[in-house]
Amino acid sequence: SLPAKLINGGIAGLIGVTCVFPIDLAKTRLQNQQNGQRMYSSLSDCLIKTIRSEGYFGMYRGAAVNLTLVTPEKAIKLAANDFFRHHLSKDGKKLTLLREMLAGCGAGTCQVIVTTPMEMLKIQLQDAGRIAAQKKLMAAQAQLSSAPAAAAEPAVETRPTATQITRELLRSKGIAGLYKGLGATLLRDVPFSIVYFPLFANLNKLGQKDPNVKAPFYVSFLSGCVAGSTAAVAVNPCDVIKTRLQSLQRGVNEDTYSGILDCTKKIWQREGPTAFFKGAYCRALVIAPLFGIAQVVYFVGIAEFLLELLPKHRA
Repeated sequence: SLPAKLINGGIAGLIGVTCVFPIDLAKTRLQNQQNGQRMYSSLSDCLIKTIRSEGYFGMYRGAAVNLTLVTPEKAIKLAANDFFRHHLSKDGKKLTLLREMLAGCGAGTCQVIVTTPMEMLKIQLQDAGRIAAQKKLMAAQAQLSSAPAAAAEPAVETRPTATQITRELLRSKGIAGLYKGLGATLLRDVPFSIVYFPLFANLNKLGQKDPNVKAPFYVSFLSGCVAGSTAAVAVNPCDVIKTRLQSLQRGVNEDTYSGILDCTKKIWQREGPTAFFKGAYCRALVIAPLFGIAQVVYFVGIAEFLLELLPKHRA
């Protein structure tokens, strides 16, 4: 049933995000740093420096937004894919690859309703620590190079909250402020779903001994991991562009962008083509277990089991 699918998708999203959020934070910070202002050299370097400067819970900055909105996001994505697959199938026959891709396209398009504002807020919170650390480093370097006169008091770091950012965006730009980067989000999520869902479905079928029996949970997990990491790396250039466009705060001497084409051009000219794959391995590490866990929970059908018990219990 649709309610069961929505609940399964939500539970899957919550479990997955909790497990991999620190890697996602590192991905955002690695993608946003530009040449000449690099704070982190790798995933491990980013996580170590984050813990040292912001504490253990610094790795979960922005997690509250993600955990709040990932339930409807994942629920819409997984349920929409099932909905489109059902309506695109002819008399229960096997879907062609093209129809599987169309179903994925529909799912990716539906999910951006929630994904865009969620990632907009999450990115601001995740990247705030990088910008603050960069400012501290620049201030320390300036202090060392200047004459030891009266030492200036260190600036107090202000940490914005999701509520403050939301209010400011709504006040200054209206609802459109929360949907900044919508085009880039579509450019990432639609191709991702077109690659991911058909690949997952076909890999999962390999583990089914009987077409009418679900594949074992470990097959669904591995299929989700392989399909997720493959799709994540394939669309990483779009993810870099989306992350840059949605970042409201910039570090010292970092570029600003007016749109997708301007962002693509500046990254290519000033950082080279390899910059489009910044954070690609982080994104693969995030998406693989996230979608592996999501598909296991979704296919095991925890919610369906609970919903079936309710009428019996009442009776």
